[in-house]
Amino acid sequence: MRYAQIILPLNLKGSFTYRIPEELMPSIQPGMRVLVPFRGKKIYTGLVFEIHDHEPENFIPREIISILDEFPILPKEQISFWNWLSEYYLCSPGEIYRFAFPSSLKLESETYLKLRPNVAVDFENLDVNEMYLIQALEVRQLINLTDIEAFIPKKEIIKTINSLIDLQYIEIDEKIAEKYKAREVAYVKINEKFLNNHDLTEILSKLNKAPRQKDLFLLILDKQTETPSAYIKKSELFEAGNFGSLHFKALVDKNFVEEYYLQKDRLESYEGEIEEIEELSESQKLAKKEVDKAFEDNKKVLLHGVTSSGKTHIYLEKIEECINEGKNALFLLPEISLTKQITLRLEKKYGRQLGFYHQKLTDFERVEVWRKIKNNDIQILIGTRNALFLPFQNLGLVIVDEEHDSAYKPREVSPYFNAKDAALVLAGFYKAGVILGSATPSVESCYLARKDKLKYVFLGERFGDVKLPEYELINFKEAQESKKVSGNFSLHLIDEIRKTLDEKNQAIILHNRRGYANVVECETCGYVNYCSNCDVVMTYHKSANEMKCHYCGQRASKPKTCPKCYSENLNERGVGVEQIHEEVSKIFPDSEVDRMDVDSMRKKFAYEKLYEKIEDRETDIVVGTQMISKGLDFDHIELVAIPKADSLLYVQDFRAEERAYQLITQVSGRAGRVSGKGKILIQTYNPDHSVFQLIRINNVTKIYDYFLKERQKFHYPPFTKLIMIELKHRKEEKVNRASQFLGSVLRKYLPEECVLGPERAQIARLNNLYQFQILLKLPRGKNYEKFKEMVLISLNEFEEITAYQSIRKAVLVDF
Repeated sequence: MRYAQIILPLNLKGSFTYRIPEELMPSIQPGMRVLVPFRGKKIYTGLVFEIHDHEPENFIPREIISILDEFPILPKEQISFWNWLSEYYLCSPGEIYRFAFPSSLKLESETYLKLRPNVAVDFENLDVNEMYLIQALEVRQLINLTDIEAFIPKKEIIKTINSLIDLQYIEIDEKIAEKYKAREVAYVKINEKFLNNHDLTEILSKLNKAPRQKDLFLLILDKQTETPSAYIKKSELFEAGNFGSLHFKALVDKNFVEEYYLQKDRLESYEGEIEEIEELSESQKLAKKEVDKAFEDNKKVLLHGVTSSGKTHIYLEKIEECINEGKNALFLLPEISLTKQITLRLEKKYGRQLGFYHQKLTDFERVEVWRKIKNNDIQILIGTRNALFLPFQNLGLVIVDEEHDSAYKPREVSPYFNAKDAALVLAGFYKAGVILGSATPSVESCYLARKDKLKYVFLGERFGDVKLPEYELINFKEAQESKKVSGNFSLHLIDEIRKTLDEKNQAIILHNRRGYANVVECETCGYVNYCSNCDVVMTYHKSANEMKCHYCGQRASKPKTCPKCYSENLNERGVGVEQIHEEVSKIFPDSEVDRMDVDSMRKKFAYEKLYEKIEDRETDIVVGTQMISKGLDFDHIELVAIPKADSLLYVQDFRAEERAYQLITQVSGRAGRVSGKGKILIQTYNPDHSVFQLIRINNVTKIYDYFLKERQKFHYPPFTKLIMIELKHRKEEKVNRASQFLGSVLRKYLPEECVLGPERAQIARLNNLYQFQILLKLPRGKNYEKFKEMVLISLNEFEEITAYQSIRKAVLVDF
């Protein structure tokens, strides 16, 4: 007998053993989808991960029902990648399966009810709900649970079903339905047997009494004779004239016109003209030679190019070479907003060879991209971190743009993993080249480059020898003392913005705080409005005139009086981007001031509309959060102002200084991209701070030396490995006890200095769940693997305690 290890799309540990029926033996292979029963009658789509001959000792395995694929849907490289991901990030393969596959590829049976065969129902002993259900089943044979809600109250459903099952009138069945449906488009043509002139004259005379049908017939005939090879869309006919479906149906019924359907992709491909790649500059050619040499030596590359140095041009050259070798390229970006811009840039060079994949696509669109990648119809894929799991057939190049970006490792989505590190490993399985690109590489990547684990390639000149922007620090404390301020702006900063506008140029103002004010406070009693679900103060948004929690999304109207002491003396404290926008609009009333943050960009095509306004110079000043630091490439932005730069530094995170440096440098790269006269004004209370001084002198080596020295001093990555364990529960006392217990188990296996905590999380309650954290600082190298095994043993011991099984647990590796 042969057996298969199957992964199910459930957050359960490991894989499950099933027996392979004899008739499926010749066709089953790892990477195929199969239908398997699990826990009773429920049927799931499992993935075959391994086939073996080892019979389980403690149980009799159930049989695989059927195979869904003719060929493996998951390549062997992806199976190896999933195994690594599961082991390294301590997550279950089921979590990866749920995240990686579009929902429509994970068929799941739905529970249906049906009458037992040949049953005689005694209606006199049934209550009203039971009678309704029996009558409905007599009419429809099968009913799913959601349909029952239409005629039985929700609270009564389970009671009614259980009662009828006990009476042996009904039984439960499981039914599987294919979720994905191909998009079909209706086309029309004249019936070929009527296409000679004699027949046409006869048809037209028959249609004399129906002038609208005659006009529609002539329109189809005109389109068909003008371009015989073209397809005529049915929808276009109704748009072209005032025709209705009745006119068309009449022609079809008379057999004069035929209607037929063709499958069409939901995602439109670029059909325009293809452009040639631009010629590289001398410095870019040198950098590309270094990349080529690294690839020859089987080394992965860290491309550190200053803003506007033309890193994308080097990417394009390498993509071109990759395609010419008959291989695929994956271009990873941190956010969807950036995929639109790079797609517009690349589709003119590669047309239909280009595809894109991100979380904003519908599920059916994702399935279509998945299938195109599987069939090798797409050669270049632009995507966010989800794209790593597509079934590439012959991946030759992986590019990770903006490799430093924290969007590559969001904490909100399970499984937690760093897409940049995962991309390096995935490329290893495919033996593909990797380029990590950034103007401000992460400290960890720079450390790997210094250790010669990555080939470091520096591109220090802007494209076209354009000068880098100049930095100027403004001492806001001094400006306040000499009364040279207006609100949150020093007069010097206002003068510089005015000067830029007078020269018909544009300016960017960065303030990385959403909303209008951080808090609304009662001046009389000190009351502030906390979120009822989380231990955070709600932020005031003036544009919507409401209080918002940025963690759980709860909203409330702004109080007119203090709910505690009924005082009307309410003040707004703290400065958000909306307040900066309002202030700038008042200082420069004759200028067009736009805002770019998550709240203002929610509407469809909001990005595109703002980009067009900046491009057409209809906008003078753009005020925004970190969003404006990415991807804006315009000719007339000459000034970047950061009025409250200190707020970037004072955050409880060991990466705060690194992120402040990255954000300031990235946003400064928007200025002077053509003229070379860009200027960056950093307004701060503490101009002598090391980070601001290092940014001002713009010495890359010194900046990274400083970061690495600080990290080494306090034993932070890249000199140690961090694992954060988060425990969550609705009852504070229970999660506190659980965290204390887990802490004591970890200390049993790990050295005392490696275990920090347990402690309450920075935000003690989120979404009504109390949070406690344990931070593990582990040494790098061989000992790390041993310590990680001890962590796994500790977590298993913790899970054996029945009382703590309701505790939610998250393990964040390389936190």
